[in-house]
Amino acid sequence: MIHNFHIPVMGLAYTIDTPLRVASYGIDSVISIVDDELAEKMRAFFCKKYSLPYTPIPTKIQDYRARRITGYLDLMDKLVKEKFKKFSEELSTNRHELEKFVTMLPKTSVIKKKLENLSSDRFFGRAGKVIRDYLSPGAIDVNIMTKVDKTNYRGKTALPSLYNDAHAALRGFANSTLNSSLVLSAGMNPSLYSYVGTFKDFFPDREGVLKKKIVLKVSDFRSAMIQGRFLAKKGIWVSEYRVESGLNCGGHAFATDGLLLGPIMEEFAERRQELAKTAHELLVKALEDKGIRAPESPMDIRITVQGGVGTFEEHEFLLQHYKADSVGWGSPFLLVPEATSTDRATRKLLAGAGEDDLYRSNISPLGVPFNTVTGTTNDYFKAQRIKANRAGSSCPKKLLALNPEFGKEGICTASRKYQQAKLKETEPEQGGISQEILKRRREITAKSCLCVGLANPAYLEKNMEIRGEQQGVVICPGPNIAYFHKEVSLREMVRHIYGYTSVLKKESHRPHMFIKEIQLYIDYLTKEIEEETGTTTRAGLKRWHAFKNNLLLGIAYYEDLFTRTSFFGSDRESIKARLAGLKAGVRGIKIPEPV
Repeated sequence: MIHNFHIPVMGLAYTIDTPLRVASYGIDSVISIVDDELAEKMRAFFCKKYSLPYTPIPTKIQDYRARRITGYLDLMDKLVKEKFKKFSEELSTNRHELEKFVTMLPKTSVIKKKLENLSSDRFFGRAGKVIRDYLSPGAIDVNIMTKVDKTNYRGKTALPSLYNDAHAALRGFANSTLNSSLVLSAGMNPSLYSYVGTFKDFFPDREGVLKKKIVLKVSDFRSAMIQGRFLAKKGIWVSEYRVESGLNCGGHAFATDGLLLGPIMEEFAERRQELAKTAHELLVKALEDKGIRAPESPMDIRITVQGGVGTFEEHEFLLQHYKADSVGWGSPFLLVPEATSTDRATRKLLAGAGEDDLYRSNISPLGVPFNTVTGTTNDYFKAQRIKANRAGSSCPKKLLALNPEFGKEGICTASRKYQQAKLKETEPEQGGISQEILKRRREITAKSCLCVGLANPAYLEKNMEIRGEQQGVVICPGPNIAYFHKEVSLREMVRHIYGYTSVLKKESHRPHMFIKEIQLYIDYLTKEIEEETGTTTRAGLKRWHAFKNNLLLGIAYYEDLFTRTSFFGSDRESIKARLAGLKAGVRGIKIPEPV
């Protein structure tokens, strides 16, 4: 690996073409393949841009969703390889470009040291050899949210599960020319996981090599062990466990019960070999049953981490202390036009956003807290429709039509059909409208059309036509974006990651990523308890006690960690002082008595 960071998936559009932008530099990134319509429109756009033949894949043909995804991924594969070849040739012949590239490499990089040591008289020939030997394009990985797996219908007849949305997306990746990884996020989908085992590229070849790999995004070690064992029993090896902070991240916030990132990473570091050994034993039996030659020893497992990292010191700590193989940097790259796809107005909004502008919303139709920022164009258009008594979206894509309340085909809670029906239920039979009714109406109309709002940024950036109802842009940065205040170049951001410079607000008092996460969890638990209506079950109260106890255990872990670690220098004392205040805050949380 050239770099020790990666760019995770962001929304639908924000990283839709990121590999084409950054893979030449050896940077890994992840594309969302939830939206086949977006993939098809991007394929048309890039075919036109690069003067390539384009044959549309209409929705009327068999398996159009999978075929669209395959078509787009194959195009990305082709374009990235061509761009990488040209970039490599330029580095081999242009010393100025090579020197710029070298300044973007980690300080301890092997290729950096070799290129810096080249003597000027033999530069051209030797540089080319070093580049050929050590430089490779970044991976074009893809992401599927496992639960976004809607059943599809032909008329009133449900199609087989292999035509479900996530299943079709998986097939689209499996049939592509890519030699990369499938990132599975948002929890376990047994049907989808079993479907992985129907494609030969996920099994080791005669040399024990996997053409396509599985990456699991997990919240803790227990989840990793359960999901890894499940897939191993199918003969599928998990090549990477991608640990993400429950709250200090972008997009949907899948909160743990107070389990903090540091202790979670410590357990992965301590039990990494156990994870590999357990999965290997199950894998061998499964492969033998399938008549596939099993590897004699466990294949490689990577442990990576993401969520709230914002400084070189934090980045290095995750790599050195927890032996992470890579660190994900997501939200900061939303301010890098060379790396991500969004419109100018939204970038400006993000650059000006402070801590108070970033919040966990309830706009997601999935019913999971969703990190966003105040002032988006989506908020504006949604408010206009509510004001005109037309709350809800026309729901053109139906990717999140998962609510079964009005029929087995499902409906999206952000749709106009759903919201109008639910609003009608709140109309009082007589008398005025109570505060409780107003609250319920706000809850109903809060949902936003993510399918359109998260895709629009790419269309706006590329000046492509946006048809249908105005939805504006939905953006889903993590809280960490508050400390980055301006657009920066790709080179500047990468050099920030590696500690050559800083692009943070000079006047900002950015808390350490671990401190920030604790505060987010305190706020989360406090809000849950404040909104308690007297109907909380004993199980719910027990969960709150466990949540609080986990926070205290996590803080105790950090107190010990920052006492014995040599990282962070003089900042250790201020971090320890913050921990003491947070501990007092957790102890002060009052959990109701059972009724």
